[in-house]
Amino acid sequence: MPSARFEQPVLSLFRIVTGLLFASHGAATLFGVLGGPHGQVPSAGQWPGWWAAVIQLTGGALVLIGLGTRPAALLCSGSMAYAYFVHHQGDGLFPLQNGGESAAQFCWAFLLIAALGPGQWSLSALLNRPARRREEVSTHPSNA
Repeated sequence: MPSARFEQPVLSLFRIVTGLLFASHGAATLFGVLGGPHGQVPSAGQWPGWWAAVIQLTGGALVLIGLGTRPAALLCSGSMAYAYFVHHQGDGLFPLQNGGESAAQFCWAFLLIAALGPGQWSLSALLNRPARRREEVSTHPSNA
């Protein structure tokens, strides 16, 4: 049975990789980098392509660094659910049939991250560390 000591680091690595991959999709669409967009470049404000790319880039970046992870991951998950059901589901029942594998995978990956949180290697954990230390000292005066 795997050791519980690996749960937080593995969760952190899963979050980092998922956020990086998602942000890369947004950067490719918005800025034509990393091989460029899949399909046409949406004009600024165009629904849903431009908005999806903005969610991918900003949401993916927030998940990547672990800041505002749960709400960002929930938004990313919802955007991929929308993409799957609106743009892919009509072409077949299963993701393999309708080309929606990435949308389905990202949807569930971000839902998992939203439920479990960012893991120990996150910017939010780093920012909260001094507050936790002050809290521990104030609740245990003998440590002061």
